[in-house]
Amino acid sequence: MKHAFIIGARVISQLKGDKRFLALSLIAPLIIIYLLKILFDAIAPPPIPAIPGMMPMPIPTFSASKFILPVSAFIVHFLSFVLCAILLVQERTRGTLDRMLISGFRKISVISGYTIGYFGLATLQALLVITEAVYLFDFDFPFKTICILFLVIWLLAIVSVMLGIFISTFARHEGHVFPFIPLIILPSVFLTGILVDTDKLPVAADLAGYLFPLRYANNIIVTLQQNEYHFSDLWPNFLILFLYAVGLLFLASSTMKEKE
Repeated sequence: MKHAFIIGARVISQLKGDKRFLALSLIAPLIIIYLLKILFDAIAPPPIPAIPGMMPMPIPTFSASKFILPVSAFIVHFLSFVLCAILLVQERTRGTLDRMLISGFRKISVISGYTIGYFGLATLQALLVITEAVYLFDFDFPFKTICILFLVIWLLAIVSVMLGIFISTFARHEGHVFPFIPLIILPSVFLTGILVDTDKLPVAADLAGYLFPLRYANNIIVTLQQNEYHFSDLWPNFLILFLYAVGLLFLASSTMKEKE
């Protein structure tokens, strides 16, 4: 683990020095959520004027809370995956990973070190996203619920970092990362219950949705938005997300080549 912490400290130092990457990672989610606020306000139904002598018509409602938190989780998932994968590919093209392996660093230590280095970035992303979403949309959640929301988005960000590290082992340059977006990230929007309830999907599509970590994060968020919930309703999805991250850690270390 000593080597992992050494690499983690190096990654943290590198992130601090790369102001553009750091700004993009932290500011981009906030801008997107603010644009979502504008969008949801624009599509809210206008009030229906009362007509004398007629029964008042029911006013259609649009609940932004059903979508904004899952979409916020997806934004963190998407950006963490793409930015981490691109940065790792850049490390490979510069020969940094080769030098680490030649110097005697084990592959599992290299992967663990990069994961440790991104922990802080994932924590900041999750904290900023939750804070802005709660503030802009006036969510009236208990403090315990907000803490659990932060935890699930943070854990999803860690899984996304691990997924980005894993995918980067198959890419020779930054352009090789982008074909994985429609193959891995975009199906998460359609098959995990963010836009359409999974019970309305065809059986094959519903089963395919279990392959994506965003499904389990969305399950937790949907449960938290209910009036009453118990920890027993949450922990299976938390456990799957944790196992997803651990599994990707070992997959990334096993697929990393000794010589690039």
